[in-house]
Amino acid sequence: MRLILASAGSYPRIGDAPGAQRHRRAYAQRERGEITEAEWQAVEDEVTREVIAEQVAAGVQLPTDGQVRWYDPISHVARSLEGVTIDGLLRYFDTNFYFRQPVVAGRLRRREPILRREFEVARAAAAPGPVKPVLTGPYSLARGSILEGGYRGVPALARAYAEVLAEEVADLARAGAELIQVDEPFLLHHPEDAEVVRESFAVLGTARGTARLACYTYFGDALPLYDELQRLPVDVLGLDFTYGPKLARRIAEAGTEKVLALGLIDGRNTKLETEAAVYPALDEVSARLGETAYLNPSCGLELLPRDRARAKLETMVRLARGWAGAGRSAR
Repeated sequence: MRLILASAGSYPRIGDAPGAQRHRRAYAQRERGEITEAEWQAVEDEVTREVIAEQVAAGVQLPTDGQVRWYDPISHVARSLEGVTIDGLLRYFDTNFYFRQPVVAGRLRRREPILRREFEVARAAAAPGPVKPVLTGPYSLARGSILEGGYRGVPALARAYAEVLAEEVADLARAGAELIQVDEPFLLHHPEDAEVVRESFAVLGTARGTARLACYTYFGDALPLYDELQRLPVDVLGLDFTYGPKLARRIAEAGTEKVLALGLIDGRNTKLETEAAVYPALDEVSARLGETAYLNPSCGLELLPRDRARAKLETMVRLARGWAGAGRSAR
């Protein structure tokens, strides 16, 4: 089995070194009206190239753009849509991170492409290697929104978000994205809505062209929903093992019809993983994963200091190479 070493989403855009403070300084300057939007965008582009370079230098084969331009996982896409305004802050699961809630008062409509330029900048920075675009899924956007009009209930709003995101998926596919990651963390907290998520992915699938779709879940135990996740119309499933201590046993017993992305590196904890923390799970599931699997952090790394985020990726790469070098992947 071949392990593809990947990132899972966000990456810290600000570090401790003076040179890693550009984003913070430029943001403050922009708020004071001291720099133009074009100058601010140039800083975002520069930081994007920098975080991609850090991921690649750490040994990651499939980096992301670090979501450098994202204020949070919920409002980034929604704030650009007709029918939406942005409200106050709400805590994002059990983290110390907050997101701005979209307020949906009318029918959703995309004014213009939202993610395509971000991906094009990232793709150029990662060349000749690939880069993976990431977007928050329709169901999680619906769950994170305040619904005041236009739709009746979360399922209808999720469907509307899916139709908008399908346009984004089509843009990304045409721009050369080979694998598009769609995050649905809210599903693990609302298993009764698995069918809603399945229908949303069916809508996205109509627009993906030759690109593959991945569904990533995190901040919850995927074990109770493992069979439902296998039914999603996607190519890759990303699973957070830090919340699911029995997940490896379930995979070993049931196998998988999807390529799995193994979130064995804790994206929320600064403690670095050891062989004892990672190898047993890899040993247990490797015989049921087919020819290829992904190894990545359990979630985005923005919750960590930047030096620890890079150390996490370097540790992941070292452990994967050691595991493969010992011939364990042939088991």
